Amino acid sequence: MPDTKTVRVTQIASGNGRKPGQQATLVGLGLNKIGRTRELQDTPSVRGMLRKVAHLVKVED
Repeated sequence: MPDTKTVRVTQIASGNGRKPGQQATLVGLGLNKIGRTRELQDTPSVRGMLRKVAHLVKVED
């Protein structure tokens, strides 16, 4: 069984006042409060979501 690569994502800015798509992307990533951290699988779809809200999150490999 191959090891699944993950990325650690921490929300560093609020989604309030952002475009609705950016707010929905934060919720889709499991983030909705500043300082909340999630371990997510490193897939192309997750990378695309992170690119959309790159200014609101901190990503660690």
